[in-house]
Amino acid sequence: MLGNFTYCNPTKLHFGKDSLDALAGEMKNYGKNVMLVYGGGSIKKNGIYQKVVQILTECGKNIVEDGGVMPNPTVEKLYEGVEIARKNNVDFILAVGGGSVCDYSKAVSVSVYCDEDPWDKYFIRFEDVSCKIVPVGCVLTMVGTGSEMNGGSVITNHEQKLKIGHVFGDNVFPKFSILNPEFTYTLSKYQMTAGIYDIMSHILEQYFSGTDDNTSDYISEGLLRSLIHSARLAVKNPQDYEARSNIMWTATWALNTLVAQGKSTDWEVHMIGQAVGAYTDATHGMTLSAVSMPYYRHIMPYGVEKFARYAVNVWGVPAEGKTDMQLAEEGLAAMESWMNEIGLVMNITDLGVTEDMLDGIIKATFLNQGGYKVLTPAEVKEILKQSL
Repeated sequence: MLGNFTYCNPTKLHFGKDSLDALAGEMKNYGKNVMLVYGGGSIKKNGIYQKVVQILTECGKNIVEDGGVMPNPTVEKLYEGVEIARKNNVDFILAVGGGSVCDYSKAVSVSVYCDEDPWDKYFIRFEDVSCKIVPVGCVLTMVGTGSEMNGGSVITNHEQKLKIGHVFGDNVFPKFSILNPEFTYTLSKYQMTAGIYDIMSHILEQYFSGTDDNTSDYISEGLLRSLIHSARLAVKNPQDYEARSNIMWTATWALNTLVAQGKSTDWEVHMIGQAVGAYTDATHGMTLSAVSMPYYRHIMPYGVEKFARYAVNVWGVPAEGKTDMQLAEEGLAAMESWMNEIGLVMNITDLGVTEDMLDGIIKATFLNQGGYKVLTPAEVKEILKQSL
């Protein structure tokens, strides 16, 4: 049965082809000094940067730029962004980019007025925010993370070989996010499909937990069916607006905290994938796809009824005359076939992992309690070996 919970999501969303038109109205609510955060510069090539700067200029804002946010934002970059924000007395942070840019901006927002080392406070000790927060808004250009409507932030520390996420409270959620599916058209197929699998993994991490009849699971099944269908269309035609808009909307609902309500949630695929990412700096969604099949085949016997339901309700596997175990295995086979069909990375060797890295990756993997099986380090090693 559903447990007790309090649900709040304060982020305002503007969705669609004309959604950037809402930026000027939103910026009236915030101070004069705006830090514009972006990644490697693709927004300058596709014209989004120029549009955003024009709007901010017309709103009378002083623009301070913080570009060069990498796909896996580092702790060194976080310190750099904090220094820029402090030096320029920033009132608002506008993230223009994908999930990494949004994640990074939230990390900066809670660190500007923090009188401790933010890496230690937030990503090692997992403490709550106890200082003033610089508000954040997002203009999304890549979908997958759901960072545009949650409090999550993932930072990588290469020296410590750690990639760690902290989920902040709703006071850190973006104040608004602008979602124009057309802004995602210029992504490479690799980045698009990595984002698609990140979306799927977010849903599965929440779905494969608990044994009760939970409304969240019905919502998750519908989101998964939409994602599977739209992904096939987007791979064939990346400029299919309907497919890309459905993927973008599904990404937001996959991780805006709604379907987690009443669930224990798993997140072990993310823990293993992030540990792989700490060693390889590989694209996040591909680290998840590379370890997912060995992980789910390993835990499936411990939650076989849910895996059987997944096969029938998500993949359309006919149930008549089959045991739960048979259904579960067919469902995972259907999932694996779809993953290959859309071009995901299916092993960690292709991401640069070598066998001599495994012990370090195991040490960097957090072992969670919410799924169908709490792993031992030996089981993590076996899953990684199956993922090579």
